[in-house]
Amino acid sequence: MAEDKYNLKNPAVKRILQEVKEMQSNPSDDFMSLPLEENIFEWQFAIRGPRDSEFEEGIYHGRIQLPAEYPFKPPSFMLLTPSGRFETQTKICLSISNHHPEHWQPSWSVRTALVALIAFMPTNPNGALGSLEYTKDERRVLAIKSRETAPRYGTPERQKLMDEIHEYMLSKAPPVPQATSSPAPEEQNTNREDEVQESPENPSDKAAEESRPNPSVADTTTEERPELALDADPAQAPIEPPAVRPNEHRILHTPQQTVLRQADDRIFTWAAVGLTIAILALLLKKFMKANGHGAVFMDES
Repeated sequence: MAEDKYNLKNPAVKRILQEVKEMQSNPSDDFMSLPLEENIFEWQFAIRGPRDSEFEEGIYHGRIQLPAEYPFKPPSFMLLTPSGRFETQTKICLSISNHHPEHWQPSWSVRTALVALIAFMPTNPNGALGSLEYTKDERRVLAIKSRETAPRYGTPERQKLMDEIHEYMLSKAPPVPQATSSPAPEEQNTNREDEVQESPENPSDKAAEESRPNPSVADTTTEERPELALDADPAQAPIEPPAVRPNEHRILHTPQQTVLRQADDRIFTWAAVGLTIAILALLLKKFMKANGHGAVFMDES
């Protein structure tokens, strides 16, 4: 931008050119703004939607009009990209805009105003002038659509500058995540059929090979037990009792033997009890005899 064609003695012009240099030397990934070549008091800008909000994927263009008394008076802002938060081509009401000059400070700049505008987007509009109250889903749809192209506005010079800013913002913005969709049921069935057809072995051929007799095995004379065929139904196959070896003795416990064993155990128990009582009586008799009371027992015996 050629500075010789501007009045550098004008404080506003001097301040604007200083901000242009600062914007170009220290660009941001969240916004970009440049003035028109023919009118440095009119700036075109684009901002990225704030992170972790419904505007996150969006690129929103707008226009800034600086007053002749800048930076002692605030600029005006106008959004050109539909966002669901601000009306398009309408001056919006913000504390940093010309709607509230009492809040403006000369130390603020275009960069400061753009940072504040990004912070204002996810806030509650509360019926402010130029504000909209779309749902979050509607705002997300508009955010994705805003990436397609810069809005059409003004003269060819304005449009060229907006397109350049849009390309810059796209280069800094992350790609929109694509939703992965699972394959349709018909495709899954088709894939399964292809896998079955591509199988190297056919089950019917394999069963036929297994059913063929082996000559080397058929000629042997060793005694073998009959086995079930691989294709036979286990429920229909005959069940043979296990062979008992000659020297093998098995003890079978029947219910009658169990009852007899229990009766024998009871007899032994009562016999032991009777023997214990007899021993105790004998000991008692000897004890009484030793203490002089044994005569009674002697007479009765």
